Amino acid sequence: MLDLLKSHASVRKYTDEPISDETFLELMETAQHAASSHFVQAYSVIRIKDEEKRKKLGELSKNEPQFESAALPLVFCADLKRLEKAVALHGKQIEGSTAENLLVAVIDTALLAQNFVVAAESKGYGICYIGGVRNNPEAISELLELPDYVVPLFGLTVGVPAERNEVKPRLPVQAIVHENSYDEEKYDELLSSYDEKMEEYYSTRATNQKNASWTGGMAAFLSKPRRPYMLEFLQSRGFIKK
Repeated sequence: MLDLLKSHASVRKYTDEPISDETFLELMETAQHAASSHFVQAYSVIRIKDEEKRKKLGELSKNEPQFESAALPLVFCADLKRLEKAVALHGKQIEGSTAENLLVAVIDTALLAQNFVVAAESKGYGICYIGGVRNNPEAISELLELPDYVVPLFGLTVGVPAERNEVKPRLPVQAIVHENSYDEEKYDELLSSYDEKMEEYYSTRATNQKNASWTGGMAAFLSKPRRPYMLEFLQSRGFIKK
């Protein structure tokens, strides 16, 4: 299991080998055994079988090759709608618009997805998370007929890998583990050495070689607002009070 977890790398090219309904449901049932805050199980997964919807989802997420080639194109959603129904059975009204409920639903969904990924990779399948689903959350919600209290968080493509990528070196464990209190003083040295390691990885990997560092990539990625419309979208779906 440790070796399996350490071997993860995103897969972006799949063979045309299908994945049966039975296998998909087995993986999904396994994923459901992820931990869930207060056992709310605040998630839903949309499996896309309709070819027109698959094509449109690829266009809206700006990930056409991924969604069109994967045996399993999925969208993972934070979901309080089912809980709204459950609460109504007891004559009460859900208070879904708190930041805490949003966090719970997002964390629950992420834990479910990661369980699914580990289960799929244990069977030899490859996966790739698709954050591009948040490029057009309103249109994708309409495409998938998502009600209020349900938001698409990310896609997931699953299939038999046509090719595998090398595993990217992660940050040194010392960078993410702190003892007793947070220590930011260590970052200058650790980030410098990590940049050297990533520069070597990027320049020598089998495909898409480039001259780049990790901190440089983060500077380009995080120095400007990304998807600023997400707050308004979440509010429109019943999450986060205005």
